[in-house]
Amino acid sequence: MATATDTQKTEVAEKEPWFGSKERELMVDPLLDNNPITIQVLGVCSALAVTSLVYPSIVMAVAVVFVCGMANLTTSLLRNSIPKAVRLIVQLVIIATLVTLVNESLKALNYPVYKQLSVYIGLIITNCIVMGRLEAFAMANRPWRSFVDGIGNGLGYGLILIVVGFIRELFGKGSLFAGSGLEMKIIGAGSTYAIDTTTPGQWGNTFFGWYANNGLMVMSVAAMFIIAVLIWIQRAQNPKLVDVS
Repeated sequence: MATATDTQKTEVAEKEPWFGSKERELMVDPLLDNNPITIQVLGVCSALAVTSLVYPSIVMAVAVVFVCGMANLTTSLLRNSIPKAVRLIVQLVIIATLVTLVNESLKALNYPVYKQLSVYIGLIITNCIVMGRLEAFAMANRPWRSFVDGIGNGLGYGLILIVVGFIRELFGKGSLFAGSGLEMKIIGAGSTYAIDTTTPGQWGNTFFGWYANNGLMVMSVAAMFIIAVLIWIQRAQNPKLVDVS
């Protein structure tokens, strides 16, 4: 009888879709209603530091997505072999190995961005989001779902970084993607900008002559203001999120 029950459980497990409703929830929920930054208020330190430009924000987001996903997967694969007394040390070793891999890869592929972000890439080791997902999810769930959970939380973190970086660079420098091959000069003084605010008679001067780069936006404190506004907007749109954290 027990053998038949085990067989039935195996058949049910085999029929589960590869990317079912549970996996979709793990991927989508951290983007909105359970976002690591705006709802759980985790990982805010690096969000303040690296978001002065969009391009470094994207690089940092990709790094955290990779580390969070692979750390969750590796920890879940090893969870039954890790003694509880030393689990935090093992988790830190896993994260540190992945962070070192990201750091050295970035150094080889894009040295200017590496010089700008190397300190903050190293701090991913102590990122509350990565450590939190290992302890709260990967240590108790199967490898595939743990991997999806890590990717989802990394994407939720990266989404806020890119939004904050977009606002800060546009209003602080009048450009987007500075430092990359896709740099766009959007608004500023001079004919090199798409919207020239200084040339008399030009529509840019007529409608945006009042515009000047906002020095406050290039400072870390601007990220705090922007994240606070995002939290306010998100919770105002969804009352069930009030007092969640």
